[in-house]
Amino acid sequence: MTITVFLLDDHEIVRRGLRDILATEDDIDVIGEAGTVDEGARGIVGMRPDVALVDVVLPDGNGVKVCEALRTYAPDVRTLVLTSFSDDDTLFAAIDAGAAGVVLKRLGGDELIDSVRCVHEGTSVIDPRLTGRMFNRLRADESSDEERLAEPNDREHQLLELVAEGLTNRQIGARLYLSEKTVKNYVSAMLQKLNMRTRNEAAVFATRLAARRQTETTTQRSG
Repeated sequence: MTITVFLLDDHEIVRRGLRDILATEDDIDVIGEAGTVDEGARGIVGMRPDVALVDVVLPDGNGVKVCEALRTYAPDVRTLVLTSFSDDDTLFAAIDAGAAGVVLKRLGGDELIDSVRCVHEGTSVIDPRLTGRMFNRLRADESSDEERLAEPNDREHQLLELVAEGLTNRQIGARLYLSEKTVKNYVSAMLQKLNMRTRNEAAVFATRLAARRQTETTTQRSG
């Protein structure tokens, strides 16, 4: 199956480079490109690619706003944010806006191709050069995490684990023998309880909880 891609970057030379890299793969097809927020948002919503590569800094706005718009008008499009900046605010703003992944522009061609395939398959992608700072910031909120899910039920734990795997509502429904609509309602209620807006936030949270439980189990065994 061919993965369709839309490129949104204000530098033509960057778009050409991205297109040339992706063109080396038979299963990836760049179907459109743009250099502004307005052109990009209209193009992506109209063409409905599988994956949108979106730059953060654009002449008439920023890529985070595009992510927010796509979450509303084209929720089926997976957004991979490209950024030259490795600051925490950019990373968390993109995740909060619904981006499926955030990578630095200095990544290699193979890394770019792998990232496109991963987000298309439903897996969240964070550039390895960003994950250290991301987890440091998340650890600072550890106490608030405990309060968020002070009394989790079995269903919430199960949903968190499946969301962390990058599964869609339909795939989760198949696992749990539930309708897609029922899963959507469960996930929405869970996100509201956790005071989160996106599945990516829940996925990161679930990963942290799993790591913490594993650490606690190891400590108990060694004790």
